[in-house]
Amino acid sequence: MSISTPPTLTDRAALERFRARACKNPAFFLQEDAADEVQERLNEVNRTFTKPAVVTGFPQIWQDRLENARIVADAPVLDLQVGAHDLVIHALSLHWADDPIGQIIQCRRALTPDGLFIGVMFGGQSLHELRAVLAQAEADVTGGLSPRVVPMAEIRDLGALLQRAELALPVADGFTRQILYRDFQHLVRDLRGMGESNALASRHRAPMRRDVLARAEELYREMFADDEGRLIASVETIFLTGWAPAESQQKPLRPGSAAARLADALGATETPLEPAPIAAPKRTKD
Repeated sequence: MSISTPPTLTDRAALERFRARACKNPAFFLQEDAADEVQERLNEVNRTFTKPAVVTGFPQIWQDRLENARIVADAPVLDLQVGAHDLVIHALSLHWADDPIGQIIQCRRALTPDGLFIGVMFGGQSLHELRAVLAQAEADVTGGLSPRVVPMAEIRDLGALLQRAELALPVADGFTRQILYRDFQHLVRDLRGMGESNALASRHRAPMRRDVLARAEELYREMFADDEGRLIASVETIFLTGWAPAESQQKPLRPGSAAARLADALGATETPLEPAPIAAPKRTKD
């Protein structure tokens, strides 16, 4: 049986160049925001993690966040040992992965039984304004279209990745931030400072034409500006949480296996529902 190779989404060499450039003039506020949220979630877990690992393209953000954390470079094959960690965090790199399910499986294998996986990634609603205006501007000016923003998954699809990776108690949730910019150039500058420039393997290699950029800003102001003329950029951050299977974990009950009725627990009287009458079909005249 042959194993299919996922299509190449990301130009990894370009991604590394863009991340190195971002470190020289960083705009890491979204990465810091995600790290703060992860720490808050860990504080709510009644567990002390002593062997954490963090997969990240920006180690400087995480190296002081978790005591004794092993920082692992974001790469197609992760430098993780099987069963070596009780916590693995995949920090804002999954949206660049050619094989996100493969990344999660590698993290799950690195967990001890009942170890925790937390994946953080940008979701499908991120930069929907920018995607819309770039596509329209390029179509208006050149009559063509080329990929400019990395495609990102919807939250309803991401929970299934946890189940496919055989993680227990899977949860996918998130939130959306709206960032305001005074002009298009400052938005582009922040994307560069985050290391989130266009690193798609299928991207157009030539710089975007000035007339396309001008049209994009014009459309942005028409479609996605607030009352003060500031440009709105939405960023959806999604959190994927799951546990390595263990015998000690709670298991869901089988359907129909409940030993007590809800009405008895509430001290209420249970009233059977009468079957609803079936309405006769309406007839229409030709």
